[in-house]
Amino acid sequence: MFHDVRFPLAISHASHGGPERRTDVVVLGSGAEERNARWANSRRSYNAGWGVKSLDDLYAVIAFFEERRGRLYGFRWRDPLDHASCRPSETPSATDQDLGFGEAGRDTFQLVKTYGSGASAWIRVISKPATRSVRVAVAGVPQSEGADFTVDMTTGRITFLPGKLPPPGAAVTAGFEFDVPVRFDTDRLEINLDGFKHGAIPAIPLIEIRL
Repeated sequence: MFHDVRFPLAISHASHGGPERRTDVVVLGSGAEERNARWANSRRSYNAGWGVKSLDDLYAVIAFFEERRGRLYGFRWRDPLDHASCRPSETPSATDQDLGFGEAGRDTFQLVKTYGSGASAWIRVISKPATRSVRVAVAGVPQSEGADFTVDMTTGRITFLPGKLPPPGAAVTAGFEFDVPVRFDTDRLEINLDGFKHGAIPAIPLIEIRL
C-alpha cells in the first residue's frame, strides 16, 4: 500500500541516513574469512528527526504520520544526497544513465541508476521519478515527453509512442530526479516537548520499501 505523496522537503533536507547491506562473515580458525551477501540490493534507512527545527515542523510530521497510519502506507522521500541521475553538483541530462538498446518491437525501458563501473557495478531500479524531471535521448538525440515517449511516475517505466520506437541497436539513455519509496519504521512517535525546546531531537525512523 502506497500513498503517492512526498514527505515535507524542508525536513528531509536535514535528515540523516543512507544505504545498508547485509553480509554474513564467518571467521575461520586460520583467521581467513568467508563472506556471503544476504541481500542482492541495498536498503536505505533514514532518521527524519534531524530535520525537525521547530514546533511547526514537528506538527507537520505528526500530521503526515497520522495520514499514513504509522507503518501502514508507504510514501515518497527525497534523499538529500542521492536524488538524481548525476552527481549532486551537476544537473541531470538525457545522457546520464544507460537504459538499454533499441530492439525490434521494444517500446518500454525501465529507469535505472548505475553505481560504479565494470563487472562490480550495481544497478538500482528507479521506480519513483520526480514529476517533469525525466529527460530521454536515443543515440544521443533528445526526445520529447508527450510527443516521443511517456513516463509512468508510479513505476519509472518509459514507453515510446507508436512510430517513435528506438531503432535496433540505438542506445537509450535518461537523466532524472527521483524519490525513494519508504514507510515509517515505527507505529509510535515518542515526543517530549520540554526536551525538544532544549535541543532534543525526536527519533523519526524511516525505512525503504520494495514495490
